[in-house]
Amino acid sequence: MEAKEHKFHREEGFPWKHVLGLFLSLLLTAIAFWLALATHQPPALVITIIVILGVGQLLVQLYMFMHFTESDDRAWQVPAIYFGLFIVFCVVGGSIWIMTFKSIVA
Repeated sequence: MEAKEHKFHREEGFPWKHVLGLFLSLLLTAIAFWLALATHQPPALVITIIVILGVGQLLVQLYMFMHFTESDDRAWQVPAIYFGLFIVFCVVGGSIWIMTFKSIVA
């Protein structure tokens, strides 16, 4: 199979990196699912481990699928990560805030 050059990345043969990323993502998700449903650990421990698995999932997604290390122009990557963290903070923080308010009212 011939290598193809694109503006932002190269394709060389079978995408083993994507297959590995898929299996790692599935494995991390299965571990979190099993931990939440099949174990009888304290909730604080389960939440801590799921957060750690979530960070691992984030790193797998950034490296394997979003080609975070393959860009020639890396100047945009840091602001993009900060913007993504801001969005995550707004969604998660806002959700916790709304659920807390609802539990006080109801």
